[in-house]
Amino acid sequence: MRRSPSLLARLTGAVAGAVLVAAAALTVAAPAQAASLTQVAGFGSNPGNLAMYAYRPDNLPANAPAVVLLHGCTQNAAGYFANSGWQKYADQWKFALIVPQQSSANQPLSCFNWFVEGDITRGQGEALSIKQMVDHAKNTYGTDPGRVFVSGLSAGGAMSAVMLATYPDVFAAGSVIAGLPYRCSPPASTSTCQYSGVNKTPAAWGDLVRAAHPGYSGSRPRVAIWHGTSDSTVVPANAVELRDQWTNVRGVSQTPTSTASLTGGTSLEVYGNDDVRLYRVSGMGHGTPVDPGSGAEQCGSAAAYFLDTICSSYRDAVFFGLNGGGTDPTTSPTVSPTSSPTTPPTCVTASNYAHVTAGRAYHSGGYAYANGSNQRMGLYNTFYTTTLKQTAPNHWVIGC
Repeated sequence: MRRSPSLLARLTGAVAGAVLVAAAALTVAAPAQAASLTQVAGFGSNPGNLAMYAYRPDNLPANAPAVVLLHGCTQNAAGYFANSGWQKYADQWKFALIVPQQSSANQPLSCFNWFVEGDITRGQGEALSIKQMVDHAKNTYGTDPGRVFVSGLSAGGAMSAVMLATYPDVFAAGSVIAGLPYRCSPPASTSTCQYSGVNKTPAAWGDLVRAAHPGYSGSRPRVAIWHGTSDSTVVPANAVELRDQWTNVRGVSQTPTSTASLTGGTSLEVYGNDDVRLYRVSGMGHGTPVDPGSGAEQCGSAAAYFLDTICSSYRDAVFFGLNGGGTDPTTSPTVSPTSSPTTPPTCVTASNYAHVTAGRAYHSGGYAYANGSNQRMGLYNTFYTTTLKQTAPNHWVIGC
């Protein structure tokens, strides 16, 4: 066997019964044009043994952008393409989609191997296979090598982080949906990463990314992070660690420069000069946010792991600049991430147990996490003391 079959057996834990079936995905009505998702053979040496699918809208111009889409466990290329909403914007704004597909021969649940050393290292395994697909699109379809992006869900989200870390010279930006930081596993176990999260300093996380391509001195990708606040398959603490990792890589503060409230119970935190975005979708579980409908900002189909909240594909396409350089749609007024200067912030120093009891924090996997920010505070007991500052209703951060 090429893979160790048990490493990710718990990734879909509570939702393993809700398997996305490819046949169901293919019942979605075909677009009213000739273009279709097509399997591509002979794209490279393919050391990761992945399948390549591609979608080229009709009348795709030369030097068009390309977006790589990475499905989650139990999913496939056709299902992710059909339900995620990306086809709508590929048709509208004319960019290519590259959709790698994992197989159960590589991993029993068809998860991309974000935790296997030989697949998350530059020039090896699945990471190299995906990079070869990008090269094939450039050489065969004439896509623009300076406008390549990647987005993925769950194990695909973790693999999106892998691609951004190992090939910063290939990807201009990316999106990690319900995913994990680069090199959470290894060394940590997959279950620890998923169900508890791993707490590192921003610098430690950033060093892992910088070590993925030693000596690289060019620009690093911009990153959007999406996570449901009720995700029990990959806990929301991973979104905070991802933010710490990529803000450090981009050289910006872990304090947001602005926040906004969006549709679908979604909050947006922007870091630096739009270097990193963190979207928190209130009450959402494990899946890609979609918003079925015909509106300009609506997309996708609700299905297993495609959750009706907000169209993440639209927001990511705009973040990547695929809409011709336009801006995000009007949202509710942007607010400062800090308290009003005329009102002293509410600060409370107490044991982690007392914070949880008082509703300022919650506990998961033996650790306490601040409400709202999901920052990890340490062990959930009476011996660990933390100072929390309230920056918005039910939103607390560490320190004061």
